[in-house]
Amino acid sequence: MRIRGLLLIAGLVLSTGCSSIEPWVKPYDRENLADPIMAFSRAPISQEFLDHVFDSREGSRGATGGGGGGCGCN
Repeated sequence: MRIRGLLLIAGLVLSTGCSSIEPWVKPYDRENLADPIMAFSRAPISQEFLDHVFDSREGSRGATGGGGGGCGCN
């Protein structure tokens, strides 16, 4: 009985991977998410500088969400 239950749960979990992905944020709600109060940092320019200094000091990059061209001229 337990094996049938586990197979049923596994089947349900695996079948959800085939569902369509729909955006849960409507286009008219995106203006609220772009509000400056929703920013991670109060001073984004100084935070970018501190991230750059940290990346240079540590010799690694990543997980900060920063963009760049890859040429090293950021």
